[in-house]
Order: sequence, then C-alpha cells, then structure tokens
Amino acid sequence: MSTSWEESFELFEKVVASGRNAMQIRAIIKLARLSNSAPAHVLTRTVPILTRLLGSSSSPSVQGASAYCLKCIAHQGDGDRMAILIGQYGAIPIALRLLQHSEGSFQRVLVKCLWSLIIIRMLGSYTGRMRQYLLEILSALALLREVRRVIISLEGLHVQAVKFGGMASRERAAHAVGCLGVAKKARRVLVDLGAMHMLIELFREGDASTKLVAGNALGVISSHIHCIRPFAQAGAIPLYEIAEDVFCVLAVAEVNAVAITEHLVEILRENDDVAKAAAADILWDLSSYHHSVSFIRNSGAIPILVQLLRDRSSEVREKVSGAIAQLSYSAGDRAALAEAGAIPVLIDLLGDESEELRENAAEALISFSEDPSQRSIMSEAFRVTSFQEMQNRLVQIRSSDEYMARSLRQMSMEQLLWDPDMV
Repeated sequence: MSTSWEESFELFEKVVASGRNAMQIRAIIKLARLSNSAPAHVLTRTVPILTRLLGSSSSPSVQGASAYCLKCIAHQGDGDRMAILIGQYGAIPIALRLLQHSEGSFQRVLVKCLWSLIIIRMLGSYTGRMRQYLLEILSALALLREVRRVIISLEGLHVQAVKFGGMASRERAAHAVGCLGVAKKARRVLVDLGAMHMLIELFREGDASTKLVAGNALGVISSHIHCIRPFAQAGAIPLYEIAEDVFCVLAVAEVNAVAITEHLVEILRENDDVAKAAAADILWDLSSYHHSVSFIRNSGAIPILVQLLRDRSSEVREKVSGAIAQLSYSAGDRAALAEAGAIPVLIDLLGDESEELRENAAEALISFSEDPSQRSIMSEAFRVTSFQEMQNRLVQIRSSDEYMARSLRQMSMEQLLWDPDMV
C-alpha cells in the first residue's frame, strides 16, 4: 500500500471515530469521489466502516452519505467483487430496514444503492435460490413509487422478476410492472423488455388472483397505441379494458365527446384527487384529437385546469400539466389558457421538483412563445434553464422529423409496403 493512501485511510478512520457529523460527511463524500482511483485493498477496508455508519449513525445525513459512498464503491474493482463484499458485510438488510422509514433525498440514495448498484450487480453473479431471493426483493421494492422512478432506465431485471420465483413473488412483480406502465413513457420500454410475453405466461399459469393482477398489468401496457401491435403479436387480447381508452373511442362521435367532456369537468370540481387525476389524464388524451379540442374549450374545463396546476396532489398537477401542454398546440386554446392566467403559473412550475411537471410546463410555454400574440408576456420564461433545454430538444426533434419526412418522400410505395413496420 502506498504511503499516501495509507495516510489517507488512517485520517479517514480518525475522522469517522471523532463522531462529528459534518466532518464525517465531508470525508465520506471525498472518499466517494476518489473511489475510482483508490486501490481496491483500500476500498475493501472502508466497506465495514461505511456499513457500520449506515446501520448505527444517528444522523440521516451521515447514513445517506454512507449509502452514496457504498454505491460508488460497488462500481469499482474487477467484476462484481466489491458489490458482493458490500452485501457480505450486511449492507442490504440495513438499507432495506432504513428504506421503510426514509423519505426525500435519503430515500432516493438508498434506492439507488440497493437497486442499481448492489442487488442488480449481485444478480449477475448468483443463480438458483439466491437469484430468486434477490428478484423477490426487487419485485417488493418496485411497489414503492420512488423506486419506480429510478428503475425504468435499468437493465430489465425488474421485468425478469415476473418470470422467476414463487407465484406470490411473480404476482407482486406483475403488480409492479403494471404500476410502472401507468407512466405513458414507460409502456413502450416495458414492451421492448419482453414484459408482455412474461405477463401472458403468468396469466396462463396463475390462479384467479394472479390472473387478475397479470391481466390488469397487460391492460395498462396495451393502452398505449404503439403497443397494440406487439400485444397482438404476443398472442393476447385485451383482458381488462381501460376506461381511458373507452372514453377516447366513444368521443369520436360528437354527441359523446360533449357528454364525456362535461362529465369530466364535473369530476375536476370534486375533492377526490384520484378521480381528478384520472379525469385530467383522459382530457389529456382527448385533447390530442382535433375534433375534441373545441368541446374541451367550450365545456369550461380550461379555467379549472389552470386552477388545478396548484393542486396539493403532485399526480393531479402532472396530469393537468400534460393536458394543458397538449391543449397549447391549438391557437384558440392558447388564448383561453392565457386569459385564465396559465402563463405565470407555468413559469413557476419550471422550478418544480417533478421532472414530468417541468417538461409539460416547458412544452406548453414553447407553444406560447411561438405565438406572436403571446410572445410579449414570455420574456421571464426565456431566462429559465429548463425552458431553454426544452427549446433545444424541440429543435432537435423537429430536425429529426424533417429528415424522416424527406427520407419517406424519396421512398417508393413498393418500398413502404415491403417493410410493414414502416407503414
């Protein structure tokens, strides 16, 4: 061991032993930053110290820093050796115990430590019963909303949990997949990971309770229009209809669209957060149909939607902001939204902690910024970083769309028909 690293480790031990939280946190964060250059035998000696701090410190900040550092160390060394070592020192049960009573940033650090850097890395090294146990932990963790925000970008092991283990564990994993599929952005990802085939297999093998859970998860995933073809190719039909899709189909008829929109507006006026979120979600989908936009505006929904942007429920705010972002593509709705005072509220939402809410607000504001009649009151939004980032992304998307359109114009009808995925 080099003298400098030996001295650094001894200093780290002294700081930890001092019991002074602020100094401990600084030392742990510095160790995390140096973990990619520190020798493996030095990191090995820090693991039991960090695990002890994680389990015994009275300071959530020290525990959070320890979890973060263990996550960084798990990436180091050859293969999964450091991750397995962390597991052997008992970090997983400690983190699971802390997770039950954690919240905010501490909860996010614990989730990332448990999920993406310990359990998943260990899954690659274990088979048989140990792998089943780890998959069961994954499926249980996925029932937490904070966990679901993290795991959708991972390697698909949360989907594999539907296929392996006992029936109760697989049912819980199917429930988690269904919860993940509630987010529109996640549905196509789940299809690409093979979730449909695994859920169909579970539906065929399970009892009545398991069939219900698997069927509902399939219904949630298949409710995205881009997932209909893979759903059919997987050999299944919709097992449980989603009310959202039924309303969208019925709203094709003008008389139905008027009645449905009026009913949804009544729900938005109620105090039930779950019902309001569902109603806003349906309006979000309906607003993407040109024939429905005027009905939404005439129903009096827009002032209520603007008011709900400040609702106490984050889920309601996210769904409402999505509906407003979609409505903002219509000149008539933009005028109605501006008159209802939407622009200042949307600018405030650019600083919200919810990424989805920020993106929806930025999307709506971009529509306003491109409207000459609204541009004069948009100067404040142009100074917000998230709004600028969304503008840049939109430019890239439009450039990509234009390139695709040019490419399609150069293709013959025979070429289009030859590849059904292009149709």
